[in-house]
Amino acid sequence: MGDSPRSRKLADRIKVIVASMIDSRIKDPRLGFVTITDVRVTGDLQNASIFYTVYGSDEERDGTAAALESAKGMIRSEVGKQTGIRLTPTLEFHLDSVPETAAHLDAAIVEAHRRDAEIEKLRKTAQYAGEQDPYREPGERGTRAGDDEDTTE
Repeated sequence: MGDSPRSRKLADRIKVIVASMIDSRIKDPRLGFVTITDVRVTGDLQNASIFYTVYGSDEERDGTAAALESAKGMIRSEVGKQTGIRLTPTLEFHLDSVPETAAHLDAAIVEAHRRDAEIEKLRKTAQYAGEQDPYREPGERGTRAGDDEDTTE
């Protein structure tokens, strides 16, 4: 997608226009609680991809997708009027999967914290398999035969 300043400015303007259209002018009963998360416009300003999220079940997501698809012409017309550019970009609506991904990552983090707590609990009650300090300190005499003899002459 385009990264030029003009395409970013147009994408921001389209985001505001579409959000206000959904809020005030589209009266489709299938339309759920929609949030426009991002808009990306190609460098030639011909195509705009609009990403949205819907709060609710899968049926509400499907109904919202159908409502946005049926209102696409009216929304594109309003985008053309309010932006004033020569060629109005075609609009494509995409369901944004960021909330589902974030929920999955949150669940993974909670699971990691739970496992860390279990390991910490096991660490506190753990005991050494042998002696607490199995290594001899320098200067200590060992208990094996021949360790008691002084070999330095």
